[in-house]
Amino acid sequence: MTHQDLPAGLPRAAAGRAEHRLRSFARLGKLDVYDYYLSILVVLAAVLLPAARFDRPTATMLVVFLLGQVFVIMAMVALDDVTGFRDGSDTQNYGPDNPLRNKLRKPLVAGTLTEREALGFAWVTALIGALLWAVAVTVAPHRPTWALVLIAALFVVSLQYSYGLKISYHGFQEAFLVALGVVLVVAPYGLAEGHFSGFLLVQGVLFGFGPLMFGVYSNTNDVEGDRAVGRPTVAALVSERGNTVFIGCLSAAEFLLGAVASATGAAPWWFVLLMLPATALRTKQFVTGFVRGDIMRARKTGFAVHRLSVALLVAANLLVGSGAFA
Repeated sequence: MTHQDLPAGLPRAAAGRAEHRLRSFARLGKLDVYDYYLSILVVLAAVLLPAARFDRPTATMLVVFLLGQVFVIMAMVALDDVTGFRDGSDTQNYGPDNPLRNKLRKPLVAGTLTEREALGFAWVTALIGALLWAVAVTVAPHRPTWALVLIAALFVVSLQYSYGLKISYHGFQEAFLVALGVVLVVAPYGLAEGHFSGFLLVQGVLFGFGPLMFGVYSNTNDVEGDRAVGRPTVAALVSERGNTVFIGCLSAAEFLLGAVASATGAAPWWFVLLMLPATALRTKQFVTGFVRGDIMRARKTGFAVHRLSVALLVAANLLVGSGAFA
């Protein structure tokens, strides 16, 4: 079959493979990676109890904020793919020398979408995301200035993560991933409750550690491609041993954050104990990646750690809201 013989809606693909364009757009937006969107469950659990306070405006705001979040993040990751395709790093990281990576997950590399289609998708989703966040602010029960500033800043910075200013190409990739998690937790909480919460800040940082920790394992796997294009991830800047120490310190810092929060009263005294299952699984991730040398399996474990952490954060908020262990 020639390219001219392909059915409508099925663009060209590498090695003669093709798929429907809608599927390719879903891959471009990384809709199968829903981990960023779990932040709304943490916020919901924090405002749900006591039930008498949970009203329709709050519920509406959370739904609309989540929808906006989905579109903004789709725009962010699409622009990241455009830059990765332009500089050649995605072509190297998803090439034939790396059989563990599914090339179809990168539609530009696979040839299932054109660069023009990817950019159009990114800007349309960014616009929709901005409109939805504006609606969420409009219907929110509260509009504290600090929450509005955080939302606006996150929108602007997300689009500059790998495109435009290319923040992730100037040594801020790891910090941004944590900041992303923080804003996605504390900003909608501020819109719902109208005030800042130190406990929700702790939870936001812990939520941000999820994307951070499967991000640094990805960077470890992609180190050669990132070095080739000058993308200064920690893995690309330091030695293999230095990167191992860095990720080990991050793993320990995640536990210490919960421990210090419990010890200082920023979180309930039992919070660090509740989070121990996530700590144990994080330790397993490190052992898998840097003791057994299976980085990609360790990266996959990172998703499990993040999802478990979210479940535990939800449980913590429900316990606090119910007055248990007060």
